[in-house]
Amino acid sequence: MAKDTKTPRPKAETPKGFRDYFGSDVTDRSQMLAQIAGVYHRYGFDALETSAVETVEALGKFLPDVDRPNEGVFAWQEFDDKDKGDWLALRYDLTAPLARVYAQHRNDLPTPYRRYAMGPVWRNEKPGPGRFRQFYQCDADTVGAASVAADAEICAMLSDTLEAVGIARGDYVVKVNNRKVLNGVMEMAGVLDPNDPDRFKEERGIVLRAIDKVDRLGPYGVAQLLQAGRRDESGDFTEGAGLGREQVEIVMGFVAATTRVVTQLVEDFPDDAGDSWAPDNLRVVMAHPHEFKDRMLTYLRNIVGASKVGQDGVAELSEIAELLNLQGYGPERIRIDPSVVRGLGYYTGPVFEAELTFEIIDDKGRKQQFGSVAGGGRYDDLVKRFTGQEVPATGVSIGVDRLLAALRAKGRVGGQVAPGPVVVTVMDRARMADYQTMVADLRNAGIRAEVYLGNPKQFGNQLKYADKRNSPVAVIAGGDEFDKGVVQIKDLILGAEIAKNASLDEWKDRPSQYEVLRDDLVARVQAILKGQG
Repeated sequence: MAKDTKTPRPKAETPKGFRDYFGSDVTDRSQMLAQIAGVYHRYGFDALETSAVETVEALGKFLPDVDRPNEGVFAWQEFDDKDKGDWLALRYDLTAPLARVYAQHRNDLPTPYRRYAMGPVWRNEKPGPGRFRQFYQCDADTVGAASVAADAEICAMLSDTLEAVGIARGDYVVKVNNRKVLNGVMEMAGVLDPNDPDRFKEERGIVLRAIDKVDRLGPYGVAQLLQAGRRDESGDFTEGAGLGREQVEIVMGFVAATTRVVTQLVEDFPDDAGDSWAPDNLRVVMAHPHEFKDRMLTYLRNIVGASKVGQDGVAELSEIAELLNLQGYGPERIRIDPSVVRGLGYYTGPVFEAELTFEIIDDKGRKQQFGSVAGGGRYDDLVKRFTGQEVPATGVSIGVDRLLAALRAKGRVGGQVAPGPVVVTVMDRARMADYQTMVADLRNAGIRAEVYLGNPKQFGNQLKYADKRNSPVAVIAGGDEFDKGVVQIKDLILGAEIAKNASLDEWKDRPSQYEVLRDDLVARVQAILKGQG
């Protein structure tokens, strides 16, 4: 007779690329999202919550390979009577569901439709340090507005949002570019034929990816990728776009636009640039915001030359800058920056990115700028996939986990363990109703509280539990206390201070445990929580 084999126990571990969120992680995120929602609501945007699951057909814009419909997403196929059904997938982002919702309900929705959405998204990609397969996004979009005033509004709202959650002015900048300007540069460099957009597609893709890597590779590394190619430190070789010298000069002139414009400002206004000069010298930009804007626009007009699409893009940037300036959003908060390149085939007009400018220390002890926490732009073709008609749209997406990490790095959230509930200990199981009444009184007064529901046999374990919960107060009552109509209050905040420094003079006349009338329980706990003992 075969011996029964035991079913192996499952491993208690999170799947690769996923993580668990505990207490303060969840509450800090919830508070931050509430602050963001407050700004979005103030701007007139309505909340929208869509299904976590969409058809792969609806998400098709984002899939890298149509022959493998589950590539890049977590997908599965439903089976019908013929063993063939729809492919479904967890949403890849919050924008594709918006396009589907607008196309599906457009007759019932106002035009323009302004919505914000918050929630997790899933990507079936290789995880890495700080890169997870499930993460939170926070989006706001306007669908049905062709005016660049909608793009300017999104940028203003993004600026207000960063300040509302605790990012100080001067610690961030919202950078704005336009894909039309970039297309104009590509046209002048000979890698974009307006009459045949598919021509030079491969070279153009290499150029765009190279420009997007300027922060990491620097101008020289980008120039290598524009030409024959680049070999990195590991010896791996990346094929270049194969551009000629004049073509490279045009593209690199675009890449260096901010550096060259600021250099001109520093040369003309050295007293406003500070003691040390940097390519992104904020002092001189802030001292001469209109001069910076005008010179940047002139520089871009010159570099796109005779390209109509390029000149259209510069005109849109000029209008956005003017609209923002009239509302008080100068270049120290929002400014034109040609280095912003987002999405190779996704965006159709203005693009923007929020970058945090303060430094942090990485895992290897090196200083580095925190970097981008949000981005977006105009995407006029997405809804067209469903309706066959072009519908203008623009929006922004905030990386919730990155923004929360930035706030923690600046000490704006976290750093301290959140206070736990008041714990009412149990000395006599037969008096559970009395303990529950105490908790009810505390809760009705708005105080977070709980009765110890573990095994009350070892009283020391109850106090250890309170410590582990970071409880500010423990309430103690046994038979003697109930007979006298009193309770014992144990001030755990004071106890922790005394434990750190027993000779602390400021605490010497304040006992950490004392007796109070049962009727005074709520008032005394409130006093402790307010720091009045």
